[in-house]
This record gives sequence, structure tokens and C-alpha cells, in this order.
Amino acid sequence: MSANIMDGKAVARSIREGLKEEVEGLKKKGIHPGLAVVLVGENPASMVYVKNKGEACRSAGIYSEEHKLPEEMKEADLLRLIDQLNKDPRIHGILVQLPLPAHINKERVLASVSPEKDVDGFHEINMGRLLIGQEGLVPCTPLGIMKLLEHYHIPVEGRFAVVVGRSNIVGKPVAMMLLQRNATVTICHTRTKNMGEVCRMADILIAAAGRPGMITADMIREGAVVIDVGINRLDTGKLAGDVDFESASKRAGWITPVPGGVGPMTIAMLLYNTVKAAKMATGSNP
Repeated sequence: MSANIMDGKAVARSIREGLKEEVEGLKKKGIHPGLAVVLVGENPASMVYVKNKGEACRSAGIYSEEHKLPEEMKEADLLRLIDQLNKDPRIHGILVQLPLPAHINKERVLASVSPEKDVDGFHEINMGRLLIGQEGLVPCTPLGIMKLLEHYHIPVEGRFAVVVGRSNIVGKPVAMMLLQRNATVTICHTRTKNMGEVCRMADILIAAAGRPGMITADMIREGAVVIDVGINRLDTGKLAGDVDFESASKRAGWITPVPGGVGPMTIAMLLYNTVKAAKMATGSNP
């Protein structure tokens, strides 16, 4: 068999068009969703991400401002900037681009962002809300995965889902989201024994370990849904996912490509969260 491709670029494009219409409607009510992106240093990949996020905001009609700060920026000064953005009524979402320089405490900085403006969904309060099933802002990549499953009408309830990876950014939150949709969820990690055997049981297999090609065809059940979150830069300069796409696509029922799968959904969900935060802040039907 040959797997059906889950086209994240096309789905993200559709979501962004819908958000553009929604933003126009909010503007007519006097609400203009706004996002502030904070970048410390000149990490090349981060600079590209920030540029792409800014362009995506502008194309959707979202107000966007970028704060590009020097590598030697003091943590206290960064915290002061975030406090100012927390109080700025024009800003509904704040995104601190990671990684931060080594001399800055990442946890302290992320915790300083107001939970109501935490469009990355990384704040401990938003993580707690996700855990207990309360409404809040959730991490963009896991939310994008769930939106992909919804778009392609892939059932989650009653299915067995395996998540490979236990990061706070993807693995743990997507496991919680799947659980809330009544899937039975197992999380695999570096200490998991017989990982291939566990993965072969999955109706939905999500690879988010950051190891290129670690999921091979023999680890996939015939007809399973395979979501590849990995974006790994090989020595050749080529991008590769955590899944060996060539072999896996001959066994899976549905599969996401890299690039063009989960990645575009992440930026679309950043816009989605920004609009949601604006609606929550103004009481406009979140």
C-alpha cells in the first residue's frame, strides 16, 4: 500500500485564510489582535523563524512587533521588557523565541509571561490547565497535530496512540490532548524497552524524539496514522524527520511529510492562539 499524505501546508493555508476573515471581523468590533515576538541574540534559525512568524501575522491582518535584543542582554532587562508587554493593551500574545543565551534562565523568563498572553502555551499555569482539562492556551505544535487529525477526519476516540518523545513542548502536551479526546495513550522515550513492539501496536503513532529516521517501517502497524514532528538538519544540509518516510509511507495508512507536514501547522496555531488570546482578553466569544 501507499500512504495518504497529510498536507500540512494546505491545511495551514486554509486555517490562516479563516483566521484572516476572523481578524477582519474583530477589527470591526474595535479589536485588533497583536503579537510581540522577542528574540535575544542572532541565532540564524531563530532569526528565520521570527521573520516567518512576522510575515504570517501580517498576512493574517494581525498586528506584529519584533523586539530583537543583543546576545549580552541582561536577564533583568529582558524581564522588564516582558513586564511592559504584559501591560501593553495592544499586545495579546507574547512569544519569547528559544533558545535563549546560556546566561539567561529560560524557566524564569517563560514564567514571567502572563498566562493570558502565553501564545506558546509553555507557562506552567497553561500546562496545568491542559492537564486538568480547563480552557487555556496550549502549545502550538501539539494543537497543530490535533487540527490535522480533525481535518482528515481521523478518529481518535477509542484508538491506541503512541507518542515517541516526552518533551514539555510536544510529547507530554500532545499525549494529554489525545487523552482528552478519549484515546488510550502510551509515551515512549529513551529508556523504553521493546520500543518497536510498542509502536507496532499504535493506531496513531507520533514521532517527536528529535532523532532522524529512528522510526522505521518495521515499527509501524499496517495502515497506522504516522505523524512526524521531527525536523532534523542532516550533514548534507537536507531536512529529515524522525520517521524514515520512504519505507514508512509504504506501510502507513496516513503520514505527514517533512518538510510540509507539522511545521506549517505550528505557525498557523501561533496565529490561532493569538486570535484566541485577543478574544479572551476582550470577552469576544473565545
